[in-house]
Amino acid sequence: MAEAYSDSIPNAARLGIHNALNNLRTPVILLNDVLQGNLSRSLMIFMRFVINSTVGMFGLVDAASEMGMERHIEDFGQTLAVWGVPSGSYLMLPFFGPSNPRDAAGLVVDFLTDPINIWTSHAEQLETFLGRDGAHAINKRALNLELLNEIEKSSLDFYAAIRSLYKQRRGNEISNGIVNTLLQTSGL
Repeated sequence: MAEAYSDSIPNAARLGIHNALNNLRTPVILLNDVLQGNLSRSLMIFMRFVINSTVGMFGLVDAASEMGMERHIEDFGQTLAVWGVPSGSYLMLPFFGPSNPRDAAGLVVDFLTDPINIWTSHAEQLETFLGRDGAHAINKRALNLELLNEIEKSSLDFYAAIRSLYKQRRGNEISNGIVNTLLQTSGL
């Protein structure tokens, strides 16, 4: 589906869809910034949401980035890591991809605290939930399609390469891009 999506949808439209889906995820990011005690990032993500929801036409345009407010990602798996919860074993979850027990638990909490998921469950709007999450999964896979194909072609052990990349990326996300020897030595 990701290949068909990439082949049939123009790049500008895919970028708009990507931006809108990111904007819809902002309340979950804001909650995790607050839970991590990072008030400056909380304020930044709130301002991004306001700007992108208004000037950015409901998030289709990432106007906040154009104003110098870079997007960041936070999830409850990262919050648990900041709180000191160990990652546990590496997992490859069907449909979700690389993870670990801490991040898998974080996925559940993020799902349950997402305002759109709360609304769709109370309003019996299953198609809204499935449409957004399905679009997010296809969009995410399409964005990484070429990279994943290249890694698969060039690596001796594709599984090990994905595991290594996942652990490096998560360590970087948890530390907010700051090199931290404690995180590196803890196996993240």
